[in-house]
Amino acid sequence: MIKIKEEKILAYALKNAVEHNGKAVAGSVLSPLFAEGLKKEEVKQIMPKINEIVKRVNFMGINEQKEEYSKLEKNVGHRVVRQDGELPEIPVGKNGVITRFRPSPSGPIHIGHIISNMIASLYVKKYGGKFYIIIDDTDPKTIQAEAYENIKKDCDWLFGNVTEYLDSSDRIKIYYDYIKKLIKNNSAYVCTCEQEDFKKLALDKLDCPCRDHSLKENLDNWENMLNKEGFKPGEAVLRFKTAEGMKHPNPAMRDFPLARISNEKHPKQGNKYRVWPLMNLVVATDDIELGMTHIIRGKDHRDNAERQKMIYKALSKEKEFPWTSFIGRMKFTDLILSKRKLKAAIESGEFEGADDVRLPTVASLKKRGYKPEAFAKMAIQRGLTEVDKVISQKDFFEVLDRFNSELD
Repeated sequence: MIKIKEEKILAYALKNAVEHNGKAVAGSVLSPLFAEGLKKEEVKQIMPKINEIVKRVNFMGINEQKEEYSKLEKNVGHRVVRQDGELPEIPVGKNGVITRFRPSPSGPIHIGHIISNMIASLYVKKYGGKFYIIIDDTDPKTIQAEAYENIKKDCDWLFGNVTEYLDSSDRIKIYYDYIKKLIKNNSAYVCTCEQEDFKKLALDKLDCPCRDHSLKENLDNWENMLNKEGFKPGEAVLRFKTAEGMKHPNPAMRDFPLARISNEKHPKQGNKYRVWPLMNLVVATDDIELGMTHIIRGKDHRDNAERQKMIYKALSKEKEFPWTSFIGRMKFTDLILSKRKLKAAIESGEFEGADDVRLPTVASLKKRGYKPEAFAKMAIQRGLTEVDKVISQKDFFEVLDRFNSELD
């Protein structure tokens, strides 16, 4: 039986909102309630109340949130210190944890990817389930052909429990099927506006005239996007038809793009396709098709999570949307983690390759003698916190070295 009072839920919702620019997230309010005695089997019962309270809190201004939180702060428990090797509890159903990591084949995977994704792998090990690696290769111009094999090699070593490797570019026809569904239920349309004109409409909260196209016009325009004799790159883009239109309070949600034309030759698919689905469509489609139950992602992906939730709703799948937790970033003061910069530095000859011991890549870390279990210990210690951590390379490796030596 649930014994958590509404006042305590409100306190955690206010705390979450105050810490994140006035916006509370239900999943982040749920997590600390387990330390307050919430049982996994009670989550379904309590979620409607959490959602209701979060909605109420998010309607408040930030100053009102701070004032109300000051009154209820005593209801927020101190952080529970977990035993060594213990992951924070999360709600889990009969299928365990089905989750994924989606690296781009645009360069080597590195410390940043480990920090963001190791915990997902660990939850699958703890509860059972499936851990997919989906290589996001629907942007032909950014792909490094050798990255496909390197990602698989690195992930096999790092995680040790990958269920299956999938390449997005092998699933294009599935994405096209979902596009047709969205067009037919009036949730997507082909926009032929100039990019600058559309930006101005979005800023002015004015609906794009292409939103009024009939079903037949949108299906014909979609075929013209696919047809080599039809639209040229830049002349048309497929957009999601946001329910609130261009008046959505968050500009990032206003009829965001779903697919665009590119004649770039794909390293794997050649010129087989000319319309490439974009991230939010690809991710939502894969998550539905593969039955994802849990997603742990960096908090910089909040808007993307919201866009994907909109796609789920448009497809009448909102009840299947995965349990989601956001984690803070680890910001290095003196370490380059940009794939583009790492790739450029290797190609210029500044470094000997992806396994150069001066680089923060998985291949380099493996070569330097670090063990995957050391990264697992670090992920467990960090948990599901949304707090960003600013750290120097020296301090980071001191912690990692300690975990690695404990394994020896």
